[in-house]
Amino acid sequence: MSKSSKSTGSAPVMQFIVPAAVGAIISAAAFAAFMTLGPGPVPGPVSTTSTAIMSPAGESAALSERQKVAVEQTVRAYLLKNPQILMEMSELLDKQQADARNSRIMTAISENADLIFRDDYGLDAGNPKGDVTIVEFSDYNCPYCKRAFSDVEKLIKSDKNVRFVLKEFPIFGERSAGAARVAIAARKQGKYMELHAAMMNNRGPNNEKVALRLAEKLGFDMDKLREDMKSGEARKIIEETRVLGNKLGIQGTPFFLIGDRTIPGAPDGLFEELRQKVADVRKNGCQATC
Repeated sequence: MSKSSKSTGSAPVMQFIVPAAVGAIISAAAFAAFMTLGPGPVPGPVSTTSTAIMSPAGESAALSERQKVAVEQTVRAYLLKNPQILMEMSELLDKQQADARNSRIMTAISENADLIFRDDYGLDAGNPKGDVTIVEFSDYNCPYCKRAFSDVEKLIKSDKNVRFVLKEFPIFGERSAGAARVAIAARKQGKYMELHAAMMNNRGPNNEKVALRLAEKLGFDMDKLREDMKSGEARKIIEETRVLGNKLGIQGTPFFLIGDRTIPGAPDGLFEELRQKVADVRKNGCQATC
């Protein structure tokens, strides 16, 4: 699986939320017990403004052993009776994190709109004057990118008013970077999409050697292709795309931007989700600049 291709659900979050939730419940129960039962014996005089009363740490410390046992029993009974509270807290945390992430992405899109949608590095496919632009950050060794390719191709063919921009975003090391450099050099011969499709449909791993072999089969001028690869432009484009991806918080491939809507990974039903987001952008426009 590529680094962020599919959602893993809330299980990892639950590992963190359960202790936090129990801690919160214990604190609340401790406070309730303290207020109801009063503090246990505390040596020496205690002011009515003592931190033993004012601070949660003081409250817990002031509980007697009997009160601590009562609190633990109360918490256990509450959780056994209401286990759904942990899931509710997890869902709320997921929503808060998603909202914060979406806000950061909107800001990053607005601040980098020209680099995302209008730079000279990405490949334009589909309709270059389309009314909605889809941007994909992709890696030639990402299995989910390969799986997504047929849905992307289907959308471009079925919607003649979509502009598609591909960003070379190699995250699987030098073999992916080598394949990306060949693909970028291929643009100068007007056959980028042919080579891109060949690598996406290749069932084995892609690297520079494989990409060159595929390019030769497609009839590229191999001397020119190798010369263009040495120019340094390909490395510059890959590095600038990497920086852009980091600004957008992209942690894996594929990653789609449809206007300012996002699709991380390659979920089931990708074609329909792409189609719906394209329709939404056409109807409602973008919140961020796109």
